Amino acid sequence: MTVTPSAATASQVRAPLPGGPVRRVFGDVRALLLAPELLLLQVAHPAVGAGVADHSNFRAEPWPRLGRTLLSLSTVIYGGQDAATAEARRLIGVHAGMKGVDPSGRRYHALHPEAYHWVHATLVKAPVDAMRIFGRELDERQIEEYYREMRNVGRVWGLKEHHLPPDWEAFGAYYDSMVAERLEANRSVRDVLDALAAPARPARWIPGALWRPLGRAAGRGALFVTAGALPPVLRERFGLPWDPRRERRMRRFARVVRVLVSPLPVRLRVAPGRMLAHTAERRRRALAAASRGTCADA
Repeated sequence: MTVTPSAATASQVRAPLPGGPVRRVFGDVRALLLAPELLLLQVAHPAVGAGVADHSNFRAEPWPRLGRTLLSLSTVIYGGQDAATAEARRLIGVHAGMKGVDPSGRRYHALHPEAYHWVHATLVKAPVDAMRIFGRELDERQIEEYYREMRNVGRVWGLKEHHLPPDWEAFGAYYDSMVAERLEANRSVRDVLDALAAPARPARWIPGALWRPLGRAAGRGALFVTAGALPPVLRERFGLPWDPRRERRMRRFARVVRVLVSPLPVRLRVAPGRMLAHTAERRRRALAAASRGTCADA
């Protein structure tokens, strides 16, 4: 069984609405601090990790890969119903051929519902964790509203109703069981950790002599925040050191972020995500226009 585009009506499967909790929380700039942790959690799933190792160019081109991922997510969250549906269909098409056998002899398929749902689950959880660590924790009403909208995002992406836990409590139990029983320290996890420890130069025009110290500092910071945000059981499983001194540093850093970002109005906190969605939509229209022009010439 694989994920397929949903046949449900638009009233049943909705992209996030303006003013809703997902648009306020998901694109908050503080959630970007957990982007490396998000990737690490995703590739720790055996099927996702094997698919990335066999079919992705992440090791060779981590920055372009990250850019495409951010454009895709921003399109689904901020692009509106038509753009979100088109992007979801594109993603399903891209992942349809990602299958094979991992080094342990296990067959995998990127569109198997368990793997596809786990990727969605990490996207649900990371913004909530970001608010808890770097902002104000969502209350019970807010979290339920947020989760209802994120269930709809899962439906837009092609997951069926029965794939998705019905409420936040059930989601939490599912998430904790996946962390405890299913995630592993595989090759893709090691690749992500290596990329964080020594980040590649994001652009050729940046002088190597300038990037080397900046990259090392950025890498140390990203690895530190990633380790601090991970569930303790995964820190141990991935071999990431942690102690009370590091915990105190993490809390001080979180306080600084909270003081700097919390006073900003929501429209500024989510501005990067909205701009990425506009960029993605312009690209989609340009590609569609170019395609129509090619067909007309033919």
